[in-house]
Amino acid sequence: MTYTFSSFDLNSTNSVTDWRRSLEEIYRGRTMHTYKSGQIIPMYPHEVWVVCRGVVQLNTLHPSGDEVLVGFAVQAMPFGLPLTNLEPYQAIALSDVDLMRFTLIELEQSPQLYQGILQHLNRRLQQTEALLALVSNKRVEERLRQILLLLKQEVGVTVDEGTRLTVRLTHQHLASAISSTRVTVTRAMKLLQDEGWLKVDRDRHIILV
Repeated sequence: MTYTFSSFDLNSTNSVTDWRRSLEEIYRGRTMHTYKSGQIIPMYPHEVWVVCRGVVQLNTLHPSGDEVLVGFAVQAMPFGLPLTNLEPYQAIALSDVDLMRFTLIELEQSPQLYQGILQHLNRRLQQTEALLALVSNKRVEERLRQILLLLKQEVGVTVDEGTRLTVRLTHQHLASAISSTRVTVTRAMKLLQDEGWLKVDRDRHIILV
């Protein structure tokens, strides 16, 4: 599904939201690509996606066929084949997402776009380092706690009970993220709930208390 922008306000600051708005203003009328939760997002050798809304899960595969999470692309973050050496590399919409697509030539010709891509690619690098660090922890409960804290930073919103993750995550999503099994993550989730560290709301969204 695609649609086009009509008009947006331009803001010159460097925050995530303002850079996204700047993109929308600069490329007003450009096609926005929408993917539903669970859809695979196609990627091409000479094009980069930028997330305007939602969360994209980035995976690779072990020779065994097991999926391995390598990152989450959230608002204003870029992803695409030119930004990785992994093979295979897969992008899946973890929620409904709106994306803008740019060719490498466009990046080379726009200093503002190029600088914005670099800035938010650095966020992806920091996130990847955090993922690598948490996987080394032998205790599943601690790995689960750390991935949820990372997601709190990336997609959390404040609610009365604590911080609600705006993306609905299954136990299998979390198991893939921390190199564990769904059954083990289900047990770890119950332990954290019993501790009062998290709860799950009626829409199955995780709330960190």
